[in-house]
Amino acid sequence: MTQPVQHASGRSAPRGRYLALLAVTALGVVYGDIGTSPLYAIRESFYGAHGIPVTPLNVLGVLSLVFWSLILVVTIKYHVVIIRADNKGEGGVVALMALVNGSRLARGLSPRHIMVVLGIFGAALMYADGALTPAISVMSAVEGLEVATPALVHWVVPLTLIILVGLFLIQSRGTARIGAMFGPVMLVWFVTIAVLGLSQIVRQPGVLAAVLPTHAARFFADNVGRGFIVLGAVFLVVTGGEALYADLGHFGHRAIQVAWFSVGLPALLLNYFGQGALLLRDPSTAVNPFYHSAPSWALYPLIILATAAAIIASQAVISGAFSLTRQAVQLGYSPRLKIEHTSSREIGQIYVPTVNWGLMLVTCALVLGFETSSHIAGAYGVALSTLMVITTCMFYVMCREVWQWSRAKAVLVVGLFLAMDIPFLMANALKIQNGGWVPLAMAIGIYLLMTTWKRGREILAKRMLEKTVPLKMLLADLAAEPPIRVPGTAVFMYGTADGTPPALVHNLVHNKVLHEKVVFLTVITEDVPHVPGEERVTVKRSGKGFHTVTSRYGFMEDPEIEEILDACRTKGLDVRIEGTTFFLGRETLIAADRPGMAVWRERLFSFMSRNALRATAFFKIPPNQVFEVGTQVEL
Repeated sequence: MTQPVQHASGRSAPRGRYLALLAVTALGVVYGDIGTSPLYAIRESFYGAHGIPVTPLNVLGVLSLVFWSLILVVTIKYHVVIIRADNKGEGGVVALMALVNGSRLARGLSPRHIMVVLGIFGAALMYADGALTPAISVMSAVEGLEVATPALVHWVVPLTLIILVGLFLIQSRGTARIGAMFGPVMLVWFVTIAVLGLSQIVRQPGVLAAVLPTHAARFFADNVGRGFIVLGAVFLVVTGGEALYADLGHFGHRAIQVAWFSVGLPALLLNYFGQGALLLRDPSTAVNPFYHSAPSWALYPLIILATAAAIIASQAVISGAFSLTRQAVQLGYSPRLKIEHTSSREIGQIYVPTVNWGLMLVTCALVLGFETSSHIAGAYGVALSTLMVITTCMFYVMCREVWQWSRAKAVLVVGLFLAMDIPFLMANALKIQNGGWVPLAMAIGIYLLMTTWKRGREILAKRMLEKTVPLKMLLADLAAEPPIRVPGTAVFMYGTADGTPPALVHNLVHNKVLHEKVVFLTVITEDVPHVPGEERVTVKRSGKGFHTVTSRYGFMEDPEIEEILDACRTKGLDVRIEGTTFFLGRETLIAADRPGMAVWRERLFSFMSRNALRATAFFKIPPNQVFEVGTQVEL
């Protein structure tokens, strides 16, 4: 096997067989979403409430729009340009927000605030995508039964629900064992849809003329109003663009690009043009051109394969929601939640029960409420077109502040991207009243929760700081009136390195004793995905047995007390977990009419705080070595 080499980001650049293997694996994670779009994208243009007549002009026009959307948006925008906007190898709106926050822009309040608002709302939309993608993908796959056996039409919704519930039920077991099959299955899927498309193209080769952009221009000229509406359906062919950017950290640039240019793009183009060729020959197949393009003997195997591909696409966004939650917790936009590692070999295999069950309920509600994948398509388009515009706007700030592009260059590049994104957004906005409001309502609700938690923690830190005394003053008081020192080590965990932990003051006031060795521990999450081990902790000795330890983690890492103490020993501070008492503060929050936040949001924050995962479980502290000190705080 060819050995990988190092590139600028510090991560090894894959080559040879390893690159090929990584590219196949990427097919199962990155391209499940966009890979299942042929199940419904072309159909939505010609069938349903907003469908247009199946005429040669319209078919070639829509195919031309599909072709150039895949080339300009997915290929050039995402695979060539946006994919370079990584935060130490990690992609996605949260990583992009953290990256810009860590730049010199952070000193400017207004631009930073805009970036945070966009980033949080983008993250909220990704949660909506985590429910919409399983619903539309699995349902559109199962709807093949309507073509194979119309008598089974009433079984589509129940079977979809059974598959989705089963998918969410197995999340706690992890996907490490079966995950290795995702890539090969998706490779078979892409080859299959390519063959289906090619078999139709050879019967109607004239369909290839749609690569000429003149067909798209003529389509809009002859369908001024309805053509704009159809643009919302055409957008469905590019809905996987955000997924490949968010999954950047798992595979890197090269593997994702190799998978796209060698397999994904050719297969999708062949299938879309094949569906167009079928429509030119038989307009009646518009009800489901994907399944009608297959021979009758292959329908049931194709339905099974499509369902498997839809499950893989769904698994990718569900796992993405888990990863997004970990980032939100670490960056302070979510309460601490139970995060389980489902694989001892793969660090990224995590499971978040709260998110899993929430997504399951919402996904099932979407299936029951919308009843068909065509009805879900509008909401799906609204969510992802909004997210795409948000990413583009954040990319502009990244170009200016991180890459140091000139204003003219940034405006030119981002302006071209927005010239593609905004028409898609406007076309999908027409569907807001027909279900498109659902993902927006979900995103607004999640945005409210995330911003309330963030603001509440800031206010709480401020209130707690008002109650603390400077460490120098405490040491002076202890020198004047030394307390009884008892053997052992006490670790006081505190949210900020400023001042003295209230738990220490309470302990002195009520117990009148102090351990021989006292450690103030603050855990900070940096705006990077990973912090090198040698930079994990800094130790400051203040005299009289007092030590201040600051531990730093990236937003893709999970802090553990044992790892922190091990790192302390490398810095000369010998603290063993055995024989150490951990003092934690536990605040009782009271909503008060004080400046900072509305009372109803204070009550919401208090509720979230009460239901957050205990610090002992989050940091993996032995519970029988913990001493909690209660404090009442008015917000």
